[in-house]
Amino acid sequence: MKENIFDVLMYLFENYMEEEIEILPGSDVIKTELQEAGFAQLEVNKAFDWLESLSLQRSIKPTVSPAFRIFCAQEQAKLDLECRNLLMFLEHSGILSSANREIVIDRAMALENEEISLEKLKWIILMILLSQPDEELAFSRMEDIVYDLVPTYLH
Repeated sequence: MKENIFDVLMYLFENYMEEEIEILPGSDVIKTELQEAGFAQLEVNKAFDWLESLSLQRSIKPTVSPAFRIFCAQEQAKLDLECRNLLMFLEHSGILSSANREIVIDRAMALENEEISLEKLKWIILMILLSQPDEELAFSRMEDIVYDLVPTYLH
C-alpha cells in the first residue's frame, strides 16, 4: 500500500495534468480511484487538503522590488542547502516569482513527515506553477529542468 501524500500528489499530477480536471475536495470519484490504486484514505484526504490550501494561495500579491529571503530554522531543517539554492536560482532566473517561491516553501512545509529531496522539490514547484494563472512559460521552463532537458552548459 502506498503511504505518503507526495505519491498521491504525483499520481494526480501525472494522471490529471493533461485533462486539466479541476480537482475539488469533494471529488469522490477521484478519491475512490486513488483508493482503488492502493492509496490509504488518510493520505488521499491529506493530499486533497494540500491541493485545497494551494488553491487558496492564489491571492498572494507579488512584490514589486527584489526580495531578500531568510529561511527560519524549521525551513532549513526541511529544505536542505541544495533545495534552498534551487529556489534562489529559480527566482534569480525568472522562473519563480517571490510570491510563487513563498507558495512553494509553504506547500513543502505542509508535507508533514515528508523528507523533501531536490527531486521532490522540483515536482512541487512544477505542480505549483501549473496551478498559478499566467505561468505557462515558467511552467515550461521548469518542466525542462524536471525532465533534464536543460543543456549542461549555457553560453
